[in-house]
Amino acid sequence: MALINVGVLRGGPSNEYEVSLQTGGVVLRHLDTNKYKPHDIFIDKEGVWHMGGTPRQPENILSQVDVLFNALHGEYGEDGRIQQLLESHGARYTGSDALGSALGMNKALAKQIFKDHGIKTAHYTVISDASNLHQTAVELFRKFPMPAVVKPLASGSSVGVTIAKDFHSLEAGLRHAFQFGDAVIVEEFIPGIEATCGVIEGYRDHDLYALPPVEIRPHGDRFFDYEAKYQGKSEEICPGNFDHDTKAMIEHLAKAAHKALGLRHYSRSDFIVSPRRGVYILEVNTLPGLTEESLFPKSLNAVGSNLSHFFDHLIELALQK
Repeated sequence: MALINVGVLRGGPSNEYEVSLQTGGVVLRHLDTNKYKPHDIFIDKEGVWHMGGTPRQPENILSQVDVLFNALHGEYGEDGRIQQLLESHGARYTGSDALGSALGMNKALAKQIFKDHGIKTAHYTVISDASNLHQTAVELFRKFPMPAVVKPLASGSSVGVTIAKDFHSLEAGLRHAFQFGDAVIVEEFIPGIEATCGVIEGYRDHDLYALPPVEIRPHGDRFFDYEAKYQGKSEEICPGNFDHDTKAMIEHLAKAAHKALGLRHYSRSDFIVSPRRGVYILEVNTLPGLTEESLFPKSLNAVGSNLSHFFDHLIELALQK
């Protein structure tokens, strides 16, 4: 039987370039070479596509593969743009489509959809004018309760995120977040236990299968920021130490969020479990990291699965299009 040509997209012009290289490397290493012929498709920081070590036009590359495994993260790869490109060429690919990706990346749009579907999410406001951030911080400090979480409107891996506890850290947080995008979202800080839960379509005879929720305990007084995620500065407990009802609620909300945004194949949702207020969704990751430090592989291991089987499943979903 002829091998299926799988192009693995990695790199890209985003702040999560290095993480994407790692995710793509994991995919390339774990594809079943008895079934697939992997092709490393590297996209540099300027957005130029490469295959076989040479720059090529996307259409030239797409004509040589049967299916794409999207291992990109952040802008371009996760915000709907590359999905639009792939769809315009009729290419089959893993992960959510252009619309679902765009909704998932825009934190304000996603939060409004969550609210419309009865999924609890933190109070927020969006700042889109960076012309006078000192005055913006003054006005925001007067009406928005502290502490607050300040982050880019469209970014992932906790890039550009700070927790503002006073006026000075609020202004600094706004300036920092605007380095990573054209708009910033400020949301109320809800103290509690951080959790995340992945879901997979058509897995183990479920229309939408929920992996066991992971409990996240960042070291010291930090939150689950970029360093905690990728430099081992947190403890991830899988399955998490949640009671039955809380576990069931996290799994239910992860499925509900996936469906509400119209996502495809798989996703991972992040939550805060407040002892007094319940479970709040933070955001959805439409292309969860799959590095050695990532949470999705740990959840797969907890249910006796592995990356090779999971990647095979995703490729089969993409080929069914």
